Amino acid sequence: MTIAMMVPTVTPLLAIFARLTQGRADRAILITLLLLGYLSIWAAFGLVAHSTDMVLHSFVDRNAFLTVNGWIVGVAVLGVAGAFQFSKVKYRCLDKCRTPFSFINEYWRGTDVRLQSYRLGVHHGLFCVGCCWAIMLLMFLVGTGSVGWMLAISAVMVIEKNIAWGRWLSAPLGIGLLLTSVAILVLHFRV
Repeated sequence: MTIAMMVPTVTPLLAIFARLTQGRADRAILITLLLLGYLSIWAAFGLVAHSTDMVLHSFVDRNAFLTVNGWIVGVAVLGVAGAFQFSKVKYRCLDKCRTPFSFINEYWRGTDVRLQSYRLGVHHGLFCVGCCWAIMLLMFLVGTGSVGWMLAISAVMVIEKNIAWGRWLSAPLGIGLLLTSVAILVLHFRV
């Protein structure tokens, strides 16, 4: 799920890197190494997220209050994801992901090209995790097997990172997530 959702967000970096390495005999290997570096970070994030989800489910299953009031976990995840949309870390990482040429310029030296290709992917993956981790956690609320939600959340991340006006999506998304969190909270306290 994680890999399928994140491949579209790395497309601009791959396109620029492919042009940069055009004409090289080892071009396919370098592009593959960049992609492997990027996906290794997201795979690690996915393992941590799924492990944390399993621990959380185990904790909720042993806690009678949370078993009856599981919505509290949903409110917390929505609130964290919404609040993160306004953080400086989010925007710093988003800026790095949105400017793949400057990213390549900063991290690509052209020496030891295979290792640098992999490292370029790793660095880009770290910044992309930095800007998208909270949105990715929403998959645990809506169901990690839900293809529809996976596509919707992927579309939000692709727009936010790859479309010129995408940065302006962050604040309204954050407001929407926070309002949803508050609405669920209010509904449960009214009952």
